[in-house]
Amino acid sequence: MDNDYLLPKKKCLFDPRVLDKIRKKALGKPIEKGFDIIINGLDREYPGHVCKKQNWIFNNAGGAMGQLSLIHASLREYVIFFGTCIGTEGHSGRYSSEVYDFLLKGEMRCEYEGRFKAEVHVPSGKPAYLGNKMVKHYCVKNEAWMLEYARGSIIRMLPFGLCDSIFSTLDIRTIFRIMKQYAKLTIRGLLTKGKDIDLVIKFILLAALLACLYVFYPTIRGFFLS
Repeated sequence: MDNDYLLPKKKCLFDPRVLDKIRKKALGKPIEKGFDIIINGLDREYPGHVCKKQNWIFNNAGGAMGQLSLIHASLREYVIFFGTCIGTEGHSGRYSSEVYDFLLKGEMRCEYEGRFKAEVHVPSGKPAYLGNKMVKHYCVKNEAWMLEYARGSIIRMLPFGLCDSIFSTLDIRTIFRIMKQYAKLTIRGLLTKGKDIDLVIKFILLAALLACLYVFYPTIRGFFLS
């Protein structure tokens, strides 16, 4: 794979190459110190778009369980810390988005359909990459922590991320905490930085169009049937 997948994307704020560069400054440090280094580096690079306070939440998705802390959330992008102290494995999910995992500590193994050798990711190597509509089986055998970045339709990713908590663990508090934090950061970005305001305008226009069609449907139907 060439490095085109690391290039910035139109209408997206974060550059995967910058995330990787900042991530490398934290390698070799105690993990808590590494988190602080990354947050401070991201805040300098993207002022006003980074949550400096870590808020760790357990999350179950695709059969895997780990901890996450939201650093940035919006309609098009999210940046999180994710990891586990004891290992986990599961289904990656299949999205109309791209997902990057930059390892900070430990090792993650990935298996893809039709490939018969695991793809191994470590802090000194390239990030793990899940492309649009791809799927993989991933495994963390012991402890691993990573900086994860996703860009695309984040709203469409939420059902997969919450489904296990809704139908399996029944952990309503976790669902509430994740949605509260996601909504808080997304709304803050919209109001203070205009982040993804174009998507909001499109949603409003679409809703207005549908409302107009609903209101005037009897008149339009009568006109064509008369």
